[in-house]
Amino acid sequence: MVGRDSVGPKRSAKKHRGSTESRPTNAESKRVRIVDHPLVAAGLTILRDKTTMPDLFRRRLQEIAIILFAEASRDWKTASIEVETPLAPCVGAVLAKPIVLVPILRAGLGLLDGIIRVAPDASIGHIGLYRDAETLRPVSYYDRLPVNIAAARVLLLDPMLATGHTACEAASILKAQGARSIQFICVVACPPGVQQFQSEHPDVPIITAIVDPELNDSGYIVPGLGDAGDRYFGTG
Repeated sequence: MVGRDSVGPKRSAKKHRGSTESRPTNAESKRVRIVDHPLVAAGLTILRDKTTMPDLFRRRLQEIAIILFAEASRDWKTASIEVETPLAPCVGAVLAKPIVLVPILRAGLGLLDGIIRVAPDASIGHIGLYRDAETLRPVSYYDRLPVNIAAARVLLLDPMLATGHTACEAASILKAQGARSIQFICVVACPPGVQQFQSEHPDVPIITAIVDPELNDSGYIVPGLGDAGDRYFGTG
């Protein structure tokens, strides 16, 4: 993410820090964490660019996912463990709870592909939902979750938080199957989606790279980055 790419947006000489996109209100910000990081901003710019090809889109989405995961796990508790270094005993740390990663099919798989590289011991569940084109409401067609979900840190993964209905339904499915500690990771959110999600699941923090201003009439985030699933899998 730190190097120059042969494919991607043209860069100006003007320095950039942060973004002019919308920020949550004070009430919303209590449970919304925007990862304001230069590497995320640079990667997000490449994701937004309509000329970015699928292979680069995949790499950048996976890299952003790792940074978002690092932020989501910042406050997780650890337990002490003693290990032997080549020179002496040393007290180290292990995570106090197991991790369960749950992508919303199919776009959420892009975040999973990144996070699993730094959390290879995590269990993986799947929730299949699609958005009805006319009603914009989620339709469930599949879910399979690990048996240890009640005792785990559960990360719900979807690149976009648009209307919020799909994320809400997925979080409800997780809770119905026993999940107690849930965080939602996305790359781009918008105020209507944030408000909808927080109204139904105020106990679930949102970790995102940016909050864009609005939705269009088709329920897409503007400016957004288009259909993340189509762009990730090259089906657009």
